[in-house]
Amino acid sequence: MKIHDLSQPLNQDASFWPFYPPFEVKYIKRKSEHGVNAQYIMTSNHMGTHLDAPKHFVTNGKTIDQLPLDWLYGEGVIVDLSKELDDLDVFTPEMIEKKAEIKNGDILFIHTGWHKYSFYSPEGDEERYIQRHPGPHHSICEWLLDKKIHLWGVDMISTDHPMNLPIGRFLGKGGLEHWAKVRKLVEKKLGSSEKVDEMFPAEAYQLTHNALFPHDCFHVENLGGEIGNPALHNKRLILGAFPWKFQGGEAAFCRAVAFTQE
Repeated sequence: MKIHDLSQPLNQDASFWPFYPPFEVKYIKRKSEHGVNAQYIMTSNHMGTHLDAPKHFVTNGKTIDQLPLDWLYGEGVIVDLSKELDDLDVFTPEMIEKKAEIKNGDILFIHTGWHKYSFYSPEGDEERYIQRHPGPHHSICEWLLDKKIHLWGVDMISTDHPMNLPIGRFLGKGGLEHWAKVRKLVEKKLGSSEKVDEMFPAEAYQLTHNALFPHDCFHVENLGGEIGNPALHNKRLILGAFPWKFQGGEAAFCRAVAFTQE
């Protein structure tokens, strides 16, 4: 058996969500002075490859330690949509099912190709990574629930399309300016302002978070590592995402992996 790492590195350079605290790390002991090297970190949970638990959006939702291990490991598919997706595009359940059979209860990871714009990549582009990634059509929520999927994930900073995210709605002048710029790009892509409002209505704010967490359908964000390996795409695999046992945690860093027989 071979284990494939599907995780992004995590350090002080990691892209962080606007207005969230960045990842900070420092040494509090050094070998030469204290006889040991020891580090101290301070960060939000939503950095690097991490798993959002239902508690992230549901007051009494399951926390990281309450997620059954059976939901975090099992059969699934990494669906490759990288050739179909460009800036701010929308993907649908039909596009996913054209690539591979998705069975009830599968773990589903989606390769959009966007991990290559994260901080660790030679092609890194922080603005493109955070503000112009693709996102799912709203029909994905009902489809994921029909498929009885608990765990899904993406190689993007969010499972939601930027137009369903608060990059401008609740931020200051700078955020609003970015929001207006991104909206104009989407209007050009869809053809009109009215079509944008139809595709991304106000009630779809953070759609996959608000609609899926109450049903214990949760996700991994910022997948990376070998997520772009064609040998892993569109075929049945054993997949897993393993956070630390964070009692009460609404999210946690995790190591996402694929297992193959080699």
